Amino acid sequence: MSAKRTRGVLMRFRVSEHERDLIAERMEQAGIRNREAYLRKQAIDGYVLHLDLSGVNELIHLLRTVANNMNQIAKRANETRSIYEADILDLQARYDSLWEKADGILRALTEIRK
Repeated sequence: MSAKRTRGVLMRFRVSEHERDLIAERMEQAGIRNREAYLRKQAIDGYVLHLDLSGVNELIHLLRTVANNMNQIAKRANETRSIYEADILDLQARYDSLWEKADGILRALTEIRK
């Protein structure tokens, strides 16, 4: 190790041309020219997020269900000029369920830390 070097451990890894280009693009966006410094900073301070999106999929399902129910109620109201109380109660319950799921997802997202 040279007397000037404070880091004596060499780490090497391979990337594809596409990955190299992405790294160069991100370095440019960050205004960093020194690739070694950039990669070291990312390896130490960078982070990987793994998001479980099953709640979002359920939310989308609930949104579709509520929208479908609203369309059916609107169609019946236009045809008969009346709405059943049971339909309104069912729609309110589904809407409440929808907001509970959305609230849970939003709370989980706010807990993501850097």
